[in-house]
Amino acid sequence: MDSIPLHSSTEQTTTVPAPKDVSAKPLDVLMVGTGEYTTGFVGGGASGSDKKVGVVGLTMFDLRRRGKVGKLSMVGTSGSKYPAIREHLHKNISQVYNGLDTSFDSFPPNDKRDPEAYKAAIDALSPGSAITIFTPDTTHYPIALYAIERKIHVLITKPAVKTLAHHQLLLDAAHKHGVFVYIEHHKRYDPAYADARHKAQTLGDFNYFYSYMSQPKSQLETFRAWAGVDSDISYYLNSHHIDICESMVQQRGYTPVKVSASASKGCAVDLGCDPSTEDTISLLVHWVKRDDESRRATAVYTASWTAPQRAGVHSNQYFHYMGAKGEIRIDQAKRGYDVADDSVGQLMWYNPFYMRYAPDEEGNFAGQGGYGYVSFEKFVDGCVKVNEEGPGALATLDARGLPTLRNTVATTAILEAGRRSLDEGREVVIREADGVWELV
Repeated sequence: MDSIPLHSSTEQTTTVPAPKDVSAKPLDVLMVGTGEYTTGFVGGGASGSDKKVGVVGLTMFDLRRRGKVGKLSMVGTSGSKYPAIREHLHKNISQVYNGLDTSFDSFPPNDKRDPEAYKAAIDALSPGSAITIFTPDTTHYPIALYAIERKIHVLITKPAVKTLAHHQLLLDAAHKHGVFVYIEHHKRYDPAYADARHKAQTLGDFNYFYSYMSQPKSQLETFRAWAGVDSDISYYLNSHHIDICESMVQQRGYTPVKVSASASKGCAVDLGCDPSTEDTISLLVHWVKRDDESRRATAVYTASWTAPQRAGVHSNQYFHYMGAKGEIRIDQAKRGYDVADDSVGQLMWYNPFYMRYAPDEEGNFAGQGGYGYVSFEKFVDGCVKVNEEGPGALATLDARGLPTLRNTVATTAILEAGRRSLDEGREVVIREADGVWELV
């Protein structure tokens, strides 16, 4: 497939020389999915959320500037979007960040629509390259498996997949083909959450966890095509805090054993979403300590995408962790940073700790310390490590506690158990023996 240049001859920009901060061979990366999270382009223009210029694309363009990433490509289902996406990236990234190069090869061609264009795009990669998957949840498994079988490293947005069976099949395939599969649970790198995960280890046995995460109703406009049909708000948002909690307590020997779920409905349906769309989902999860089942804990994870339109924050996010010797409370919605802007018409609380979009004093992108950026850089570094050291490096990456496919099985088990509980109206049991998980 021929590559498509970023600019016509009349719109060239001056690109700042890339500072090389690595000696390893740069990683070629294919970005699968061209929507809000990758480009910030939604419905013919910039997203109305806090990701107006995306996350994946901007991070990869900057990692290429730094010499960690090499050739970049992008694949969606409709090639007709690419001219507008390129114009959007040129205007909102190149012209803002000192001529940052936003060029990429694209699949399918501009005049084609192809739901399976990802296959041609992956086939164009060499073994040891990588892909990022930011597509509807039901597509994660086939895309990831296709890449893994061709010895391509994979980053998947959360949730990894929708079923425990698919998660374990991907795990087997990744082991067989010796590739790094990483789930983009970026909240692990939020400084407050990361510090809390560390401090929790000193607070004795796990006892109780409660979390809440929401986004405004406007997100249902962005996700209308799949909301309540291909996936739900628990998979989309509860996955954050389930992973955080699981990563905190697995170190203390706790495992989930039962899940029951409850949901509210009405708002999303009134907004034109599928009749099956839930507004808010809560999961009640029972945990036990493996070596002492008399030690038990309770967790409640709640997620909603029908929060008020003018709530002042794009994502409300907080949790309460209680151990036998202490407790932790985190509210990461407001962060002590608010802006009053007449053009917005309300007080807004922003989160520059996730992605900092303000340029530095030289005009370059300066968000390398944001936990959204850090998450991708850790994936790129992990891929390079496996390419240089071989598949044996995979065990090292698992042992570091990164959100690898192996380290996130329990999260998928809880999410699917929650979905089953809602669909079947019952409590769902989780069992694990010798590394093999099942739902009963």
